[in-house]
Amino acid sequence: MKIAVSGKGGTGKTTLSSLLARTLASDGRPVIAVDADPDANLASALGLAPADTPEAIGNMRELIRERTDSKDGYGTYFKINPDVRDLPETYSRLVHGVRLLNLGGVPAGGSGCICPESALLKALVTHLLLRPGEVVIMDMEAGIEHLGRATAQAVSMMVVVIEPGQRSVQTAQTIRRLADEIHIPRIGVVINKVRPGMDLSGLISGLGDLPLLGTLSLDPKVAQADLDGRSPYTGEEPQRTEVRAILDAITERMG
Repeated sequence: MKIAVSGKGGTGKTTLSSLLARTLASDGRPVIAVDADPDANLASALGLAPADTPEAIGNMRELIRERTDSKDGYGTYFKINPDVRDLPETYSRLVHGVRLLNLGGVPAGGSGCICPESALLKALVTHLLLRPGEVVIMDMEAGIEHLGRATAQAVSMMVVVIEPGQRSVQTAQTIRRLADEIHIPRIGVVINKVRPGMDLSGLISGLGDLPLLGTLSLDPKVAQADLDGRSPYTGEEPQRTEVRAILDAITERMG
C-alpha cells in the first residue's frame, strides 16, 4: 500500500497522513511516513519534538555529493541513478511504530531542475514506492509534480484532502486531471473539518465521479493539538471510526 496525500495548504493533509500512519502502525504494519513537503510538519503531527525531527535529506550536501559523485556548482557530471537503498533506515526516525523520513521537498518534475539534489531525492522516492513489504504514506506538497511518470503508477492511491467548500472541489478536480496525465491508477477524496449536521450533498455532487473515501470531523482536540505542536492522533471515537472507514475505502478501491 503506497498512498500519496495531497491537497492545498491548511486542508489537513498532514493531519490525515499522520492519522493513517499511526493507525496502520497500531495494527502492527511496517509503515514509512515520508514528509515530501518543504514546509515540513509531519514530524510534529506524528508526535516528535522539534529537536528530534530528522534532518531533511535534500539539505545533506555531503551525502548528496557522495552518492551522486558530484561537485559544487552546476554544469558538472553526476550520477542520475545514485544508490539510495540504505537511506530509509539510516536517516529515518522511529516514532510510535512509524518510521519517519524527511525529504525536505522533491523538486518539481517540470521545474527544469536537473541537479544532484533532484537526482537523489527522485531516486529515493522511486525506491520507496517500488520496494515491497511495507506501507508508505507520503505527505506531498500541494500539487503532484513531484511524481514523475516512472513512479506514478507505483502509487496505490492519491488521496486528496479538501475542506467543505466549492473552491476545494475545484482543487480536487485539478489534481485529478494532473493525476490522470501521469497515469496514477486511483484517486479519492477525503473531506476534512466537517461540522455536525453539515449538509455535504452539494459538495459530494460537485465531485462528480471522484470517489469519496470518507470524512473527518472538525475536532477541537485536533485543533488544540495543532496549536500545541502535538500529534492529532487520539485513538478515540469518532476519530478511530472515521480513519478506519477511510482505510477500508482505500483497500476496497485497491481491490
